[in-house]
Amino acid sequence: MALNVKVGLIGVFDMLKFKGMSKVREKAIQAAPAKDIRAEFAINNNAKRLHPDYQELVVSRIEAHPGAHAKTFVFRRADGKPAAWFRAGQYISLKLKIGDSFVTRPYSICSSPKDTLDGTVSVTVQSNPKGFVADYLLENLKAGDRVLASDGQGQFYYEDLRDAKHVVALAGGSGITPFLSMARAIRDGIEDFELTILYGCRTEEAILFRDELNAIAAACGKVKVAYVLSDEEKEGYAHGFLTAELIQKYLTPDCSVFICGPEAMYRFLCGEIEKLGLPRRLVRREMMGVTKKVWEQPGYPQDAKGKTFRVTVRRCGEERVIDASADEPILVAIERAGIAAPSRCRSGECGWCRSKLVSGEIFAPEENEGRRYSDIVHGYIHPCSTFALSDLTIEVPGEYLG
Repeated sequence: MALNVKVGLIGVFDMLKFKGMSKVREKAIQAAPAKDIRAEFAINNNAKRLHPDYQELVVSRIEAHPGAHAKTFVFRRADGKPAAWFRAGQYISLKLKIGDSFVTRPYSICSSPKDTLDGTVSVTVQSNPKGFVADYLLENLKAGDRVLASDGQGQFYYEDLRDAKHVVALAGGSGITPFLSMARAIRDGIEDFELTILYGCRTEEAILFRDELNAIAAACGKVKVAYVLSDEEKEGYAHGFLTAELIQKYLTPDCSVFICGPEAMYRFLCGEIEKLGLPRRLVRREMMGVTKKVWEQPGYPQDAKGKTFRVTVRRCGEERVIDASADEPILVAIERAGIAAPSRCRSGECGWCRSKLVSGEIFAPEENEGRRYSDIVHGYIHPCSTFALSDLTIEVPGEYLG
């Protein structure tokens, strides 16, 4: 059946206009100047401002904590702009050149997210005599020095869709820093949850930020702090360790448990938390770092302990052969050789150092296994948490910044 469509005079003009639109458009194109079209979009500019790949920071001031053998470094953006925004509990990764080595180190942010609006962000570094970077920073970094830093990284922050409204925080030593950031954020009205901190230290003198923690708790009903001393018995402090029995006193029917501290504390708390019978989804921990005694990990071949292997590192069309101890992560050997390779978390989680294993055998501790299944199948590794078991060849992505 034929369909009769009546087109009015206005409709005819509309069709004629549409038919001639291509000629009008072509005429406009030909008349335009032959230069690049550049446009900036507000949403893209905001994303770059809030989450830059790196930000150049200047040491604004340094606060010493002699009893804890630590210092707090208050950084300010070198360009005077607001520091990159972060969630309380996240870390920044500092990118440094020490001697001939290019290294990165993640440090939990201890300041409030509110401070970024004034351009500042702070981290606290505690002495680590067996380490490479911490004592270098404590002895050498001074006001006015510049460093490159990432934006806020990591998943160790409160998320109301995932976590209970009450968080019981278990801290040890400098592991108090992400919880101090959370306490400050609650005080500033940026976060909204109840925070109970159980802070374990060896001695009263070693407690970091005690006066400020007490002041926040006194001024803000949502924050509570209890201190536990392992090497001293003093009035007003619990004595011993963060045991299941002690933790149980502070748990509520609906709460999450967050953990941050040294490796020995994590090892101890694994058994204690298990005694509490909490669902795994309610227990979260900051990055533990990579084990210092890989030969004690399940599945590690004992005949590899103490051996040194040759690692061929391919990067940006260049190739270097370096020595790597089976007892330390491959990334450490790469950095020691002066090769600038990308990394951030140094715990096997973020994937920033993801590299292709071309040949050779490696060991990845289960507790640091953060690779995707497809990466495991197709031979990709995280050098920050992978150990050589033979001579290797790997392809490392280029570090294009700094």
